[in-house]
Amino acid sequence: KLELLMDLTLPVAIELGRTNMLIRDVLDLQRGSVVEFEKLASEPVDVLINGKKMAEGEVVVIEKHFGIRITNLVEASERVRGLGR
Repeated sequence: KLELLMDLTLPVAIELGRTNMLIRDVLDLQRGSVVEFEKLASEPVDVLINGKKMAEGEVVVIEKHFGIRITNLVEASERVRGLGR
């Protein structure tokens, strides 16, 4: 039965960090503005699949493209449970 699901496509996103901003600060954003995140540069980024955290990793550059090297996976049972929501 699981074979039927193997060809489904899910959205994958990488989250560098989060922050809260005042509306006035959002409206003041312009080209060249810097938005500082709460996460430190040395911390791993989150790998979100279908909006749920599935792994953590570090940003790598492959030729001219960004990639993620997975360093930590969420437990398999949690990953499967997260995909259903």
